[in-house]
Amino acid sequence: MASSQEPSIHDDDNEDESSELHACISEEALNALNEMRKGNLMCDAVVNVNDGSFNVHRAILSSCSSYFRALFTNSLSLEKQNVFIPDMRAAIMEEIINYAYMRKCDINPLNVHELLALADYVGMTGLVKQCKIILARMLTPKNCFGIMRFANSFRFCDDLYKKARTFLLRHFTQVAARNEDILKIGLDDFLDIITDDMLNTRDEELVWKLCIKWIDYDVNDRQKHLPQLMQGVRLGLMTPKFFMDEVKDHPYVVKCVEARPLILETLSFLYELDMMRPNDKELVTPLIAIPRLPHEVMFAIGGWNGGTSKSAIETYDTRADRWVNIPTEDPAGPRAYHGTAVLGFKIYCVGGYNGVEYFNTCRVFDAVKKTWKEIAPMHSRRCYVSVAVLNGQIYAIGGYDGINRLNTVERYDPKSNQWSMITPMNMQRSDANACTLDGRIYATGGFNGQECLSTAEFYDPTNELWTPIPSMNHRRSGVSSVAYRNHIYVIGGFNGLARLSTGEKYDPETETWTFIQEMSHARSNFGLEIIDDMIFAIGGFNGIATIPHTECYVAETDEWMEATNLNVVRSALTANAVSGLPNIRDYIHQNRELLMEDRRQRMFPNIGAIAIADHFESADEEMYVEGSE
Repeated sequence: MASSQEPSIHDDDNEDESSELHACISEEALNALNEMRKGNLMCDAVVNVNDGSFNVHRAILSSCSSYFRALFTNSLSLEKQNVFIPDMRAAIMEEIINYAYMRKCDINPLNVHELLALADYVGMTGLVKQCKIILARMLTPKNCFGIMRFANSFRFCDDLYKKARTFLLRHFTQVAARNEDILKIGLDDFLDIITDDMLNTRDEELVWKLCIKWIDYDVNDRQKHLPQLMQGVRLGLMTPKFFMDEVKDHPYVVKCVEARPLILETLSFLYELDMMRPNDKELVTPLIAIPRLPHEVMFAIGGWNGGTSKSAIETYDTRADRWVNIPTEDPAGPRAYHGTAVLGFKIYCVGGYNGVEYFNTCRVFDAVKKTWKEIAPMHSRRCYVSVAVLNGQIYAIGGYDGINRLNTVERYDPKSNQWSMITPMNMQRSDANACTLDGRIYATGGFNGQECLSTAEFYDPTNELWTPIPSMNHRRSGVSSVAYRNHIYVIGGFNGLARLSTGEKYDPETETWTFIQEMSHARSNFGLEIIDDMIFAIGGFNGIATIPHTECYVAETDEWMEATNLNVVRSALTANAVSGLPNIRDYIHQNRELLMEDRRQRMFPNIGAIAIADHFESADEEMYVEGSE
């Protein structure tokens, strides 16, 4: 779900070091040692700083600090040692000593930078690690460049530097709008950012505008760097109007002779793009038009077509606008009408149907390792199941067990690998959909065995109750939903008579439903997901045929735009976005220099090579698993 709050980073892979320590030393023992220190009992050293002094036990400080170990082991005297540490405030030394005794201390935004530097000075690697974790969690568009620059000044902070830089690239749009520090950096550092393939923007115009802001910050010194900056901007990805109005005719460009060859190259490319013909020679995409790499990809898994379930996996590369076939199908076999959920880099496939069996089995795909494995089965078989994630746990909601439409709900805990039954819904719902917003799960629409539903309800884990909300404007079975910009968007589906192209959004504040712009294609049982701050509708069934069409909704303009079709035509699939994959290049379009040629071939296909039957299936085959028993 997109959020109006500033994004931040959380390093969930780093466990609390104090919990590891407590496995072997009790908290009571730690407290006792610290109380002895405060009472000056059996202390054998005094640590002095400019504005204070501290009685300590040499053995305790030596156990976690290479600096104090070297200092105290040089003398075996039984007399109390006095040591002085220059350039350290008493408030910081207090936290360092607290960490030495308790393996925890007060790390906050006001002291974390100083504490990290001095923890490194005294050789407390554990405290250094905790400071880096806190700094990573503090990352925002306003401070990420400052943290990146701070991390770069320490030899041991490469991991923090990479996290800050990744954050900056991922949230470039907000960084460009809010971060003033980026305007103060030198040419090399600025070029390093704007030329990076991982710079996350779907509008190259923003990169150009930032370049102009960077020059304006010190025009006299920086205007001469314009040609180098223009080489870093993907000018061929701009709209022709923006390029002509804002780049070609910009005063800086008009006065710069060295910029003219790049302007001519871009004009030539945009002309070829506009005048593309079927008999043109093979087009090679120039560097100025090769798209950057995405930070997230969308996985389309499984589905139904031609009376059979499918095991196909495709990923969508938003920057290249291409679907990519992924050869990592589940060896356990295909499934359709299932649910999926993402936790980290893992995609959980829940329930479903393969044309013969209604599943209670669940499988998980690790997108980094590219492996599948079985997890604990659900208590009930669930086809047409709704799946949502809340607080790191997966909820399987309603569905059809082959006999009955269900109102039961069960919850999966990945830590224990166990499903547990929770409060059932107020209504039976199969072919519904669920999503999470503000700590609640919203279940919308569906089929109860007699009719398609317009009702909706939400689950609140604090009271473990399902509560009805106002009904939608349309009945919707085989519907899809997402939480987006503090609203629940419910789109498409089947009203009992026809497949729908309509969509509506629910505002929890006003408890009202309002229509949004209709899709170009009516559809039910399709994938719906948010990626690149747009809502994508993928595949599905239009009442006559299974369709490959993908389209995306832009909230700012309330309009749907066409995107590239699926490679494998199917309905009853799922779509999930996965962010930050370390192996993201495995899931994107590989031959990016051939994207323009690929586009030409799509515009002018060899009609004789297309078997229309591959794209359209009879309605009778789909209706068997489309809500009828």
